[in-house]
Amino acid sequence: MKYVIVGGVAGGMSAATRLRRLQEDAEIIVFEKGSYVSFANCGLPYYLSGEISERENLLIQTPESLAARFRLDVRVEHEVTAIFPETKEIEVSHGGKSHRESYDALLLSPGAKPFIPEITGLSEARNVFTVRNVPDVDAIMQKLKEHPRKAVVVGAGFIGIEVAENLKKRGLEVTIVERTPQVVPTLDEEMACFIQKELERNDVQVLTDCSVTRFEEQGNVLRLANGESLASDLTILSVGVQPESRLAEMAGLKLGLRGGIVVNEHYQTSDPDIYAVGDAILVKHQITNEPALISLASPANRQGRQVADNMAGHPRINQGSLGTAIVRAFDQTASSTGINERQARAAGLSFQVVHASGKDHAGYYPDATDLLLKLVFNPQTGEIYGAQGIGQKGVDKRIDILATAIKGHLTVFDLPELELSYAPPFGSAKDPVNMLGYIAMNVIEGLSEMVQWHELPTELAQGKQLLDVRNKEEWQKGYFPEAVHIPLSELRHRLGELDKAQEYIVSCHSGLRSYLAERILKQNGFTVKNLDGAFYLYQAIRPEELSYPQA
Repeated sequence: MKYVIVGGVAGGMSAATRLRRLQEDAEIIVFEKGSYVSFANCGLPYYLSGEISERENLLIQTPESLAARFRLDVRVEHEVTAIFPETKEIEVSHGGKSHRESYDALLLSPGAKPFIPEITGLSEARNVFTVRNVPDVDAIMQKLKEHPRKAVVVGAGFIGIEVAENLKKRGLEVTIVERTPQVVPTLDEEMACFIQKELERNDVQVLTDCSVTRFEEQGNVLRLANGESLASDLTILSVGVQPESRLAEMAGLKLGLRGGIVVNEHYQTSDPDIYAVGDAILVKHQITNEPALISLASPANRQGRQVADNMAGHPRINQGSLGTAIVRAFDQTASSTGINERQARAAGLSFQVVHASGKDHAGYYPDATDLLLKLVFNPQTGEIYGAQGIGQKGVDKRIDILATAIKGHLTVFDLPELELSYAPPFGSAKDPVNMLGYIAMNVIEGLSEMVQWHELPTELAQGKQLLDVRNKEEWQKGYFPEAVHIPLSELRHRLGELDKAQEYIVSCHSGLRSYLAERILKQNGFTVKNLDGAFYLYQAIRPEELSYPQA
């Protein structure tokens, strides 16, 4: 059997090595148009600052090491320029010459390429780069030898955030320009604001709702849509990627959303002898069951192994992807899995949202840090649609648990049942994941009714009264100007100050005490809802609407 693989890195090399483990006698050829067939592309931003100090650490395998260990025929700087499905051949270009190579089964793993927007003056710019492969980062490192002072990162997705952080750590003045209203688009607005605040706390200028319209002076000046300009010695374009599907298109293979290669559940394209994996293919999003482009290393590695099994006669089904991802911005971490609130609304799903704030480990143990989780779920069935997390530590653990829960078809009713390891340095007896389950169950079972942060102004305009049950010391550090203040410890004794004809929204610092107040009030004949996320969340997303005592 002769297998030909186009493209290496995550998907292609995972497939090649798995095929060898399954079929020792097979002929396996890998064509890679670049100079590096196996490298850590997710580590590239960290090389810019020196956090990854050695360039060699980015290079995982070489053609020589792959030949020695797996007997793979890996040919770098060989570009596949055409596919001829009718004769089961490909055309390969190398060193100015071309030849044809036959195959029994062909695997396409071409990946994705950076999306390059059409901006006036970009072609004349001499200091604009992307971060996608080793040559890209080599070019940036060469530019850094010129000691640039000002850097602009266009795009505030995961790679843009990572590049901005590492350029700042290298000592550059960094500005992020993002055309949408927020950074990290996979998060919802109130979660993303924590990352923006962290960037700004570290002197990274963040310009949202803003785009670059023109490059001038060979890229040293960027004109913005609002009429302003930015000086830049170094600009990184990080506005997303698009499938590298040109070969597939030329071969007449079926393409779909944004040019992604359409594959079936066994990774076969519209030609059954041609398979495809990785960033170039459309996958089924496990929550919406709609086609999606998910450009992440973990799914690509999984797909590479599964497609090899299929090609070798061991059927495996692609069950879909969740898009679980994580990013660090200085001392804050953001992670998400599944779909966010915006996506749930766009998909027309019946959903509810709850937030849970806590600590990464027991609060009484030293160095506990804040942790905020968000859950999107079906309020009828408890199905978990997605989750997001923000914090200094422990975010990865919680989102990984929730991603596993989704993959395992657990519901919010199962979250309190999860027995998670606990000792004071590591977690809490009631982990924030357990708490998400308790809160969601209270909503589904009618014990609590939630008002979201973005709904509060409308609710107040309709005549509802805000009741703040924090203590006096907390109140004096900042408060809702329109709120009635009665500390929870005094609430039962001061019920006579409240009007049962008035509808109330209760708030505290995080949402726990306000839930207790909600239960007290409801059982005394009041109509009450709980402000989800409470003062902690509202202060982060809408600080200008709060009052602060004069110092």
